[in-house]
Amino acid sequence: MAVIEDMFCFQCEQTIGGKGCTKAGNCGKNAEVAALQDLLIYELKGIAFYGDRLIKKEEKIDDEIDKFMMDGSFSTLTNVNFDPERFVEYLIKAERIKEKLKDKLGKINEQTPKAAIYKLPSTKEAMLKDAEKVGIMQDQTLDADIRSLREMLVYGMKGMGAYGHHAHVLGYTDKEVSNFFYKGFSSIIDDSLSVEDLFNLNMEFGKVNLKCMELLDKANTESFGNPTPNQVLTTMKKGPFIIVSGHDLKDLKELLEQTKGKGINIYTHGEMLPAHGYPELKKYEHLVGNFGGAWQDQQKEFDGISGCILMTTNCLQKPRTSYKDRIFTTSIVGWPEVKHIKEVNGKKDFTDLINKAIELGGFSENEKEKKILVGFGHNAVLSNADKIIEAVKGGKIKRFFLIGGCDGARPGRNYYTEFAEKTPKDTIILTLACGKYRFNKKDFGTVQGLPRLLDVGQCNDAYSAIKIALSLAQAFECDVNDLPLSMILSWYEQKAVCILITLLSLGIQDIRLGPTLPAFISPNVLQILIDKFNIKPISTPDEDLNIILK
Repeated sequence: MAVIEDMFCFQCEQTIGGKGCTKAGNCGKNAEVAALQDLLIYELKGIAFYGDRLIKKEEKIDDEIDKFMMDGSFSTLTNVNFDPERFVEYLIKAERIKEKLKDKLGKINEQTPKAAIYKLPSTKEAMLKDAEKVGIMQDQTLDADIRSLREMLVYGMKGMGAYGHHAHVLGYTDKEVSNFFYKGFSSIIDDSLSVEDLFNLNMEFGKVNLKCMELLDKANTESFGNPTPNQVLTTMKKGPFIIVSGHDLKDLKELLEQTKGKGINIYTHGEMLPAHGYPELKKYEHLVGNFGGAWQDQQKEFDGISGCILMTTNCLQKPRTSYKDRIFTTSIVGWPEVKHIKEVNGKKDFTDLINKAIELGGFSENEKEKKILVGFGHNAVLSNADKIIEAVKGGKIKRFFLIGGCDGARPGRNYYTEFAEKTPKDTIILTLACGKYRFNKKDFGTVQGLPRLLDVGQCNDAYSAIKIALSLAQAFECDVNDLPLSMILSWYEQKAVCILITLLSLGIQDIRLGPTLPAFISPNVLQILIDKFNIKPISTPDEDLNIILK
């Protein structure tokens, strides 16, 4: 069996030395998994070559293949799937799809790129050998700026793959979104495209991703209702329990249905916290609260707990031995030797998870109650638009700060806590994604009858923040860049990348990004972003606030 010792990955913020992980990923993936992920992305490029040409001929591509493009992209996103055997399955399916599209397209009168004519071998050992030839840095002659913009687009599509997946499982699709996976991946293996072409393609992607986020917002709100403000318990209640982490609201709904009347308390965790704002979820009385904080604290928070955990999407860390027997994965998520709950005929059977939770017994007594407020999606915020506009015009609300994004373990993320704490009392903080765990349990008080801290939701709810900003700009009859709004964003993985590209595609200026800048952005590409959008790294809370408030 081939042993893979080296890798290269710089897709997330915690990449080693701010340059790249070369022996094992800081996320927990080993070199073998990294290699199989590289080969899967290579296969997606080959599929996309044929798919894009079929689309140009106005040929229909099966919905199942569209979903595979999303799921394949999503599976390689940081902290999602660490199981090499699952990636072998993906690769075999990818090769089958590629051959199907190739046969459907028939004869072509152009040079076919290597990714399209590549033949997947039959053994994992041979796949790993091939993977060594297709990694990010394999072509040392490639222009650094071309590589940078290609990788930016790949990581953006990984993020959009996650959003598209969540919409799809709820029955919502959009061909413009689906078709871009073929256009985007096939463009990455088009050597005729210049730096300008690839930059423009990233901006085009940003607009498509906005449509995907809008689609997901529609899927969530039509399936579960518009989020409304709700106080959420953050302390534990007596009895057996299951903690649900990740982002998938459908999985949560199915589990709530299957645990009705069984005496099991259901807690959200991490990015699942905003579920408590949705009417069709919070109606379940046994959805009792939220457990713990952001994803990077899960190992110590889950250590030896007397209940079960269900991981529905990304944000998985290597399970400790103390809870490996009580953590379950589902959907795209995977870890070797962790129980995985598959979907069969559109349904998931959570019986093993439920029985294990009952067996473990749960908490022995109630903790003293503490609560936080969630549920300020665009519908809830904009229902107060008249009050907000009047307060801004009257000088009662001076500024809005969007302080949100991904959290992580790297030192320096306390910046976001300090920044939030130092914002003036006559300002409002909008927050979303797991970055809010840096400060969402603090009391920021109110301004003009509104909470100063408004939790907009998951990173999946970034559309809400954009819609709020665009709607306020329309109400004030101004450009969004003329609003009293500052964006202070933290990034970690590829969903943050696709959101950032979308913001830039909308022409939004003066975004502050941290705690570090992406390693995959070359100096020249960074300069383009600075020149066009005045994007800048965070410095210190005091210095940045001083500049903003001037």
